[in-house]
Amino acid sequence: MKTTRLRLLATLLAAATLFAALPSHAATLVIVNNDGAGEGFNDPTPAAPVGGNPGTTVGQQRLNLFQYAANIWGALLPSTVTIQVRSQFNPQTCTATSAVLGSAGPVTIHRDFAGALYPGTWYHAALANRLNFTDLSAANPDINATFNSNINGSATCLGGTSWYYGFDGLEPALTVELLPVLLHEMGHGLGFSTNTSGTTGNFNSGFPSVFDHFMYDNTTGLVWSAMTPAQRVASAIGVDKLAWNGPAVFNGASTFLGKRPRMVINSPGGIAGTYQAGAASFGAALTVGGLTGDVVLVDDGVAPGSDGCSALINGAAVAGNIALIDRGTCAFILKAQAAQAAGATGILIANNVAGIQPPGGVDPSITIPVIGISLADGNTIKANLGGGVNVTIGLDPTLMAGADNSGRPLMYTPNPFQSGSSVSHFDVSLFPNALMEPAINGDLSDDVDLTYNLFGDIGWFDYVVSTRLAFFTAEDRTEGIEVAWEFADMRDVSVIQLQRAPAQVGPWEAVSADYATDGTRTTALDRAVEAGSTYFYRLAVTERNGDVRNLGLAAVQRGVGGVGSAQLFAASPNPAPKATTLGFRISRPEFVRLQVVDAAGRRVRTLHEGMLAAGEHAKFWDGADESGKAAPAGLYFGVMVTSEGRQSSRFALVR
Repeated sequence: MKTTRLRLLATLLAAATLFAALPSHAATLVIVNNDGAGEGFNDPTPAAPVGGNPGTTVGQQRLNLFQYAANIWGALLPSTVTIQVRSQFNPQTCTATSAVLGSAGPVTIHRDFAGALYPGTWYHAALANRLNFTDLSAANPDINATFNSNINGSATCLGGTSWYYGFDGLEPALTVELLPVLLHEMGHGLGFSTNTSGTTGNFNSGFPSVFDHFMYDNTTGLVWSAMTPAQRVASAIGVDKLAWNGPAVFNGASTFLGKRPRMVINSPGGIAGTYQAGAASFGAALTVGGLTGDVVLVDDGVAPGSDGCSALINGAAVAGNIALIDRGTCAFILKAQAAQAAGATGILIANNVAGIQPPGGVDPSITIPVIGISLADGNTIKANLGGGVNVTIGLDPTLMAGADNSGRPLMYTPNPFQSGSSVSHFDVSLFPNALMEPAINGDLSDDVDLTYNLFGDIGWFDYVVSTRLAFFTAEDRTEGIEVAWEFADMRDVSVIQLQRAPAQVGPWEAVSADYATDGTRTTALDRAVEAGSTYFYRLAVTERNGDVRNLGLAAVQRGVGGVGSAQLFAASPNPAPKATTLGFRISRPEFVRLQVVDAAGRRVRTLHEGMLAAGEHAKFWDGADESGKAAPAGLYFGVMVTSEGRQSSRFALVR
């Protein structure tokens, strides 16, 4: 079992305001097979078990994976009413370069029922049933979901790509992992979408969706439910203007989102200033200090030349400078390869439509920073190249990637409007990538990230405001697994019990551990753990009124060592006299996040966040935080997150 799916529960649930970590009445999601004989779920084609999926036919593997995804959502959402997901594989649009992976939505919607949190407001069937404790449309399934049967290895569809039916997220080349696609589409059916038209601005039958109560437009200062149709039409194409205003998502974003990529134009003075950008999924990690250089427009000698899709004929001019490349014609990584080969120190890729498109793709050989900028900003730079343009590309020290300046995550509002994608997704500028962005990204697995928080905003769970955690962590140590926590508000706490389970849904038992406290922070060392096993931890908190809150769910795999697995080495030197180096090994090319956090679990510095080749690596920490200020002496942890889970290494900083 991968622990990555619990990134949300191990970190976001330790934000300033929390939900109950697991629902008291876990929902049951049932897959309703809507395929005909010999197709889809009934496809009899023999298949070897793969990635933990034991099915021996294509149809059975599909059904197994669908139920696996349904169980993930079921374990996280509370409902006493069974949720039926009518599902089928049908031919969908697919070309050599793009495809519709799937689609889903509610079969029925409901309003003004007993238990509704907002009057005169539409709710998706599954959520309405949860709030009403009754199936409001028993004759119908709750969600309808369709997935593309053309993704089957055909050369005409994504270059011969097939679905990957494993549970482990280790999809081979020329496959698309189906699991995050399933979780994404089920998310739409469970409530992540509006029923209001983005093209006309009209409500469905004159009533807003519950989604509309939280979509806040920074231009008008209004949420969609309070706007006129014309205002909603403008908002639906207001690039970087529409944000989610729910408190649960707002609180979670501060922990989930990284720092905002940016481009600072240093000269000429007429265009100097800070411009928003999108970080590529490949290349060197961006830093707060950034990379500074002069900008040179590439030319590959083939019209239009500036798309940089082949070897550059102006390589001598590009060498040692930051390359400006236009989006289009070929893949982002091909552009980056050509510029890097010419000696570019960094890359700007200007969009060919309004807005910013973070460059996507995977190529560990690209080792220079790459960002995407808007079409307008690209044109501004081109118009001033005659006098020389100098820029710095890096991270904003305070603002978050994919959020507005107040910290509200942005919704996807490209111009022109994209039916089926606009508004009902998080924006593509979120980093790390979120499950409910309009495209499935390669660094996703079975993590429901901020979607879980959004479901809290629209009414899927009760909001816990009485007992609050400041942080909750579980880390693998030499002596055992150390769990640590601190309460931000424990005025109503009566009894605290640390619990452990072998799986996310239990069974849970009290932990017999060595406890220590300094008055605010409590640590517990669980020694009764075995190498290679994954353990889940939570706090069962009984409040003075008798209510029991399950808070701070975290998961950790007991170290197994071995040459073939990911491993974070001890910091060297330790104690660190003002600086140290964190070394690690990964067994395959993959996305790695390496951070330094303090003893309270707060992020101090991100040392790497991006793709790396297999092998051993080392990242130097100069003892400074993200703003460049020297960190105080004390206890710190190096924390590495890979597809194999989360590892940490403790060290002391002395000055």
